[in-house]
Amino acid sequence: MEVERLVAAIEALPQSASVRAVFGEPIRVGERVVVPVARVGGGFGVGFGEGERPPEGERAAPRGRGGGGGGRVTARPVAVIEITPEAVHVRPIVDATRLALAGMLLVAWNVFWVTLTIRALRARKGR
Repeated sequence: MEVERLVAAIEALPQSASVRAVFGEPIRVGERVVVPVARVGGGFGVGFGEGERPPEGERAAPRGRGGGGGGRVTARPVAVIEITPEAVHVRPIVDATRLALAGMLLVAWNVFWVTLTIRALRARKGR
């Protein structure tokens, strides 16, 4: 039954939410050890229902029941920890696509406000 599978999946969540989900297995290269680090997140939702209705003008159909559920888990690399005999370094992973999108959004925002300001000044001059 679907409900039992859903309950089993929810019960398994605490076991999968561990430090290993964020810090990957250490990788040894000579005297250097590298540990991958990720940002992990997730969520889920469940719905249900019941039902009935008709009479009023009859014509039947809606009776009832329901169900539904869904979820999502995401993982994104954010850094690597590099351990050498001399030091420990945390090296962030820069997402160039995300930076480019943020830059484009900033430019668009500025163009919007400059345009709005110019229109307002022109409207004031026209009075």
